[in-house]
Amino acid sequence: MSKTALLLSGGIDSAALAVWKRPDFTFTIDYGQASSAGEIRAAAQIALELGIAHELITVNCRQLGVGDLAHKEPAPNAPASEWWPYRNQFLVTVAAMRAYALGVSSLIVGSVKSDTFHVDGRNDFYMQLDALLAMQEGSIHVVAPAAEMTSAELVRISGISSGLLHWTHSCHVDEFACGCCRGCWKHTNVMEELGYGNSQIA
Repeated sequence: MSKTALLLSGGIDSAALAVWKRPDFTFTIDYGQASSAGEIRAAAQIALELGIAHELITVNCRQLGVGDLAHKEPAPNAPASEWWPYRNQFLVTVAAMRAYALGVSSLIVGSVKSDTFHVDGRNDFYMQLDALLAMQEGSIHVVAPAAEMTSAELVRISGISSGLLHWTHSCHVDEFACGCCRGCWKHTNVMEELGYGNSQIA
């Protein structure tokens, strides 16, 4: 049987995908982002409650980052303050390295419709990554099953519980929710759309 793995950041979208798709493995990557401790804690708890294997992969690229996630000024052509150049391409590549060793055939990523304002959040970007990885040894496929959905739509179709949803961590700048960054704003808006309170435990 084919094995699947999910890039689990601990945010709303990847948590919902973990419930919906029930991958064999989840990977959280600490690449030097300012919010890594919160992401790791949330992802580990989500995977534990779902009974899914969880691995932390550490590759510190903090010196290469820009914007909120690196506690630096945004790049001049950044589409948003948290944008980190080539970040998603890097994360998929690192995850694929580990996925290959585990015999994984499909790597799931948590891109949603609101991510399309930057190129590496678009479905056609992931389609090209899929083609690139699939042509190489291991033939790993990259899939973004929620690319055409809003976060709220993904949450609803996944059936994730409110308790698990409140574990998610979306802040871009700290281990705990700052309430002021774009990640926290998104979390607030999605939770309000779903009719939940906006507490970020992690």
